[in-house]
Amino acid sequence: MPAIPSLGGLRGRGNGRAARAVTPPKPVPPSAYVVDCGVYVDGVRQPGPWTHAEAIREVRERGEGFVWIGLHQPDAEQIQGVADTFGLHELAVEDAVHAHQRPKLERYDDTLFMVFRTVRYVEHDSPTTANEIVESGELMAFLGTDFIITVRHGNHAGLANLRRELDADPERLAPGPASVLHAIADHVVDHFLEVTDKIEDDIDEMETEVFAPRTQVTSEQIYLMKREVLELRRAVSPLATPLRRLSEGYTRLVPDDVRSYFRNVHDHVTTVAERVASFDELLTTLVDATLAKITLQQSTDVRKITAWAAIIAVPTALAGIYGMNFDYMPELHSRYGYPMIIAVILIICLLLYRIFRKNRWL
Repeated sequence: MPAIPSLGGLRGRGNGRAARAVTPPKPVPPSAYVVDCGVYVDGVRQPGPWTHAEAIREVRERGEGFVWIGLHQPDAEQIQGVADTFGLHELAVEDAVHAHQRPKLERYDDTLFMVFRTVRYVEHDSPTTANEIVESGELMAFLGTDFIITVRHGNHAGLANLRRELDADPERLAPGPASVLHAIADHVVDHFLEVTDKIEDDIDEMETEVFAPRTQVTSEQIYLMKREVLELRRAVSPLATPLRRLSEGYTRLVPDDVRSYFRNVHDHVTTVAERVASFDELLTTLVDATLAKITLQQSTDVRKITAWAAIIAVPTALAGIYGMNFDYMPELHSRYGYPMIIAVILIICLLLYRIFRKNRWL
């Protein structure tokens, strides 16, 4: 009986080409999306680099301290390891990955999930020529009893400077991870104040130009500013409710001595929200004023055209009458007919001009 060829031999034939092994994609190193990972005990950062698993293990073995992990734009696969280690809820993780959330505060078992909208002022030469004034991003925070995880989307509003500031002041971090959440909220609202001050300057400049005698500001430019103010308003106004809930004892994850600080941040964001609302009202007034000026200018132009048309009609009418070439027109044969008609035209035109000037039509 002939020998049965081996399976390996059959696999090697095919089209005469050896089968190619599929190379799995290389995983993205944690350093690409993990900005920082630190262990804090009594507000003091512990030395040494940590992975997220090592950090939380260290804290729980000690029975004190907390972990602060910063992530930057992780995808679902990258954040999954962190979510499994810290027991994060899948809905909150999905929101943190896909972003485009409004400011909110949600509670999942023993974890809080808070969303901030961050803003950055885009420098420009003039508010009437800028295409973008406010750039927005997002910042999410997972708060647990012994950890806080921040997820940032966008290329601004980084927390590196804030972390260095807190590392240098252990007393602020001593109350636990809730103090980090407060510092982040305060940091975000401080940026709101800076952007609001600069936008107020832009609106003042635009208001001055709108009421200038020969303004070049159009209603489209004011609408652009309204759109940028709306972008800021979407970041500021919804944040007031989460901050108020944190200041009123919404969760035991925020100690009593930290709640008063959230109340202070809530007061600040309320002030910013009121200012932003006033900006929107002022811009609406500027739009109305611009449209009114356009209408007034059009009315003025129509009156000027009408006045000049009336003045020009006088010589046109007289020239038309005496241009009909009838034989029986006594003035045609008069010695003083021509200068008399010219004088009549000038007198009537000057009289009409004076009347229109007196009534401010010219």
